[in-house]
Amino acid sequence: MKRVLLVFLLLVSVSIFAQKVQNQTVDAACGMCQFKIKSDKGCAMAVKIDGKVYHVEGLDKKTYGDAHAEDGYCKIMKKAVVSGEVKKGKFYATSFKYVE
Repeated sequence: MKRVLLVFLLLVSVSIFAQKVQNQTVDAACGMCQFKIKSDKGCAMAVKIDGKVYHVEGLDKKTYGDAHAEDGYCKIMKKAVVSGEVKKGKFYATSFKYVE
């Protein structure tokens, strides 16, 4: 019985501290320019998942395109299909693709 309780507590703690995201369509843009995150000191990709904004980690910046181009992520909000994991207040992406 103790083993079952331990496994249950372990599963609950993992779900509390890490949220898996699989092929979810989200808003994607610059945290500072579009999401108005005042603590940011420069342009960086962020996504809005379930109403909360997270900075994106784990992918090369080239994945997102030129931030300051006419259609760059600093200029406009885009939709993206993403997969990865939310943990420690950031989104650790394993895949990221803009959608039309």
